[in-house]
Amino acid sequence: MAIPDLNLLITLDALLAEGSVARAARRLRLSPSAMSRALARLRETTGDPLLVRAGRGLVATPRALELRERVRQLVDEAQAVLRPDQQLDLAQLVRTFTLRTREGFVENFGADLIARVAAQAPGVRLAFIDKPDKDSSALRDGLVDLETGVIGKTASPELRVQRLFRDRFIGVVRVGHPLCDGRITPALYAAGRHIGVSRRGGAPGPIDEALAQAGLQRQIITLVGSFSTALALARDSDLIASVPERHTGNLRAGMHGFALPVAVPEFTLSLFWHPRLDADPAHRWLRALVVDTCAAKLEASSGLRR
Repeated sequence: MAIPDLNLLITLDALLAEGSVARAARRLRLSPSAMSRALARLRETTGDPLLVRAGRGLVATPRALELRERVRQLVDEAQAVLRPDQQLDLAQLVRTFTLRTREGFVENFGADLIARVAAQAPGVRLAFIDKPDKDSSALRDGLVDLETGVIGKTASPELRVQRLFRDRFIGVVRVGHPLCDGRITPALYAAGRHIGVSRRGGAPGPIDEALAQAGLQRQIITLVGSFSTALALARDSDLIASVPERHTGNLRAGMHGFALPVAVPEFTLSLFWHPRLDADPAHRWLRALVVDTCAAKLEASSGLRR
């Protein structure tokens, strides 16, 4: 059996990433004619046209789309195997890591994480960007190094995942609110005026589902898109915010929190990344630092779980 030319994987990776023979040729420092010949060989080897003409450009075939991520990972792994093994020197490391998180993570853990990074690797900078949805394509495309969140059914199975901590929803009101005193029953909680937090336009969440099992329904006065906004409104009104306890520790400082009177499932906040960064020493160091920072912060903090 003939051994396939593995150099074609690098060519295919460039073609699928660029979607253009000319751009792929520039990326690999080849002539356009050499890249065209390589594409012809790839078509013959795979039995698929891979890239077909559409107007003035090229579009990937379904087979090419299926191969794209696998080829990218194979090329990354091959480069990692052939790269000289170098000892990570944190004091000399100069790099910017981009972390995609929802509101609350930076407010609760950002300062401690930045301080730890500065103490160990002063040339490293952290860039935190907002996470408006669960689309993790930025990880695949290399635009983001790490992401935090709850792994859902739509998450890509290729992602690597590290558990950070378990969390639960609690109720939060301003100090002096009527719910600050006495036992809170499901009926009393449901009868209050609530702030709904939703990125899906008000679709029922786990709290509403738990109340429905008890034959109750919240009166949602207003809808907001973030837990920080919900807490800001609750701080200056008689509205009730229901937010993740550990994820919003600093955001609800000076407010009164209480355990929900209905059984709402806990959830796990995780750290995830693309497998091409799995073996990267600097990335491994940062992942461990994020995990340690969250654990230390939660151990030192006090709250309803005491």
